[in-house]
Amino acid sequence: MLKIAFDPVYIHPLPAGHRFPMLKYELIPGQLLHEGLITQENLFSPKECPEDLILLTHEREYWHHLRDLTLPPKEVRRTGFPLSAKLIEREIRIAQGTIDGCHYAMQNGIAFNIAGGTHHAGSNWGEGFCLLNDQAIASNYLLNDDLAKSILIIDLDVHQGNGTAQIFEKEDRVFTFSMHGANNFPYRKEYSDRDIPLADGTGDEEFLAILEDTLPRIIDGCTPDFIFYLSGVDILATDKLGRLAMTREGCAQRDRFVLNQCHQRGIPVQISMGGGYSTDIRDIVEAHCNTYRIADDIYF
Repeated sequence: MLKIAFDPVYIHPLPAGHRFPMLKYELIPGQLLHEGLITQENLFSPKECPEDLILLTHEREYWHHLRDLTLPPKEVRRTGFPLSAKLIEREIRIAQGTIDGCHYAMQNGIAFNIAGGTHHAGSNWGEGFCLLNDQAIASNYLLNDDLAKSILIIDLDVHQGNGTAQIFEKEDRVFTFSMHGANNFPYRKEYSDRDIPLADGTGDEEFLAILEDTLPRIIDGCTPDFIFYLSGVDILATDKLGRLAMTREGCAQRDRFVLNQCHQRGIPVQISMGGGYSTDIRDIVEAHCNTYRIADDIYF
């Protein structure tokens, strides 16, 4: 059964600039339910991630500043969000949703978190709408509990997974792979194990050719027993914050290739949705829903 963590904490009111992108967390499960692709049985609401698991990834001082709402104003501005207890609750539930998704993926091959993909959060900073790094927290959980010995994080959001790269820069058991816009945020990049910066205007043909040439060799090289996939749809040409030129069809081909690689090799995969900021929210929701449709087609 396809299991999907859905965002259980809606934060109202948000400043006007934040309301639009947050709508997708309600619209994606609504669309999938409307199509009959899933039922309520497929959805689960995660509890809060325990502090000891957060501290496997994030420094104690940073976490305590978040938890106690004492993050300095300059660091709050860097996150892009006004700090609140509801926001922190949302972040730790997202992290637990990704951890829970790992267990479902080990049972069923694949699992989703409708939120997550908070890859800009480093060990001691939040940035770009990311406060806690859900896939990094889940990776360290798997390693700490001997549930995985080798992990691959595939980050195909338009922005580099700088926080993820920093967190695992000295961890040989986690291979970080990021394909991203060279000129996109964050403007100060970290070093993933494999970074592929893409020129402005990169479209379907070039993007897919690079991915199809690179990903199988990475998987063969690091032989992961678990994969995390960040499937941001801000690679679309319609995205306000991206600089690439991918079509919705190309984005779907990207997802199909990644998921086929995982499925054919029998490697469980957890997917967090990442970014999407197209002017028309229908482009965002449809591109994200395609990822679920493709997963259902391949796995079920």
